[in-house]
Amino acid sequence: MSTLVVLQQMAVIAILVAIGIYLQKKDIIDGKTEKKLSIIVMDVVNPALIMSCILTGEITATHRDLLNAIGVAVILYAFLCVLGFLIPKLLSVDPQDRKFYNLMTVYTNVGFIGIPVARAILSGSAMLYVIVCNVMYCLLFYTHGVTVLAGKRGKIEIRRILSPGTVMAILTLLFFWFDVTLPAVVANSIIYLGNATVFLSMALLGASIAKNSILDGLKEKNIWFYIGIRMIAVPVVLVLILKTLHFQTEMIQAFFLMSAMPVANLPLIQAEKTGENTEILSRGIMVTTVLCFITITLLMAILF
Repeated sequence: MSTLVVLQQMAVIAILVAIGIYLQKKDIIDGKTEKKLSIIVMDVVNPALIMSCILTGEITATHRDLLNAIGVAVILYAFLCVLGFLIPKLLSVDPQDRKFYNLMTVYTNVGFIGIPVARAILSGSAMLYVIVCNVMYCLLFYTHGVTVLAGKRGKIEIRRILSPGTVMAILTLLFFWFDVTLPAVVANSIIYLGNATVFLSMALLGASIAKNSILDGLKEKNIWFYIGIRMIAVPVVLVLILKTLHFQTEMIQAFFLMSAMPVANLPLIQAEKTGENTEILSRGIMVTTVLCFITITLLMAILF
C-alpha cells in the first residue's frame, strides 16, 4: 500500500473528525444528540456496515481464509490477555489501577472506529477479517473484560454479548460461509444504511475530542510507554509474524489495523456503570485516539 494512499485516506478521516469538532463547538451535537447518535451508530448503521461488507461482492476470501482468521484472532487475543496482565507491572502502575491498563491493552476500538477506518483504508476483501476481530472482541469483553474490571464481583453478561453488532457480525460470517444471497431490496437497504457509518462515527469521535483537553493526558508518562508497547510494538511484531507465516496481505493489513486502534470506549462505559474512577481510561481513550492517526499512517506506510 503506497504512502500516498494511506495519507489520503487518513486525511479524509481527519476531515470528518474535524467536522465533528466543529459541530460540537457550535452546539449542534450536544450531549443529548451525541447519545442518540451513538445508539444509532452502534445498534443500526454499524451493524449494517458489517453485513454490507459481504453484500458488495468484494470479498474474495475462501472458507479456509476464514478459519485461518479465526485461529489468528484467538491466538492474538489470548496473547493480549497475557500482555494485559504484564504491562501494568512493567509500567509499575499502582495495584488499584492495574485493571484499567489491563483493559486498555486487550480492548482497542475495533468497532466504533475500527470498522469505518478499515472500510476507508482497506480493500473490501479485508473486511471479513475485521468482522472476525469484532466477534472475538465482543465475546471476550463480556466474559474476560467485566471480570477483570469488577474482580470477584464480576459477572459474565451473556445478554450483552448478543448486542446488535455481535449478532450481525456472526450472521455475516454465516452468510459468507453458506453463500446466502439476500433479495436486492434488502441488500441495497443494508448497504445504504452502512454507508452512513463512516461520517456519523467520525463526527461523534470529533465531538468527543472537542469536549476534552488532550494536554492533561499527554503529561501522563505511563500513557507514552503504553503507546510504545501496545500501539507500535505489538502491531509491528504481529505483522512480521504473519508475513513470516505467509498469510494473505489483506488478512495481515486487517489484523494490523485492528491491533493498532486506540483504546476502546466499552471499558469506560462499563467502569462508569459500576462506579469506578474512570480518569485513567478517559485519558487513555483521548490520547490514543488522537495519536492513532499518526501511528497508523506511519506504520502502514512503512510496513506495507
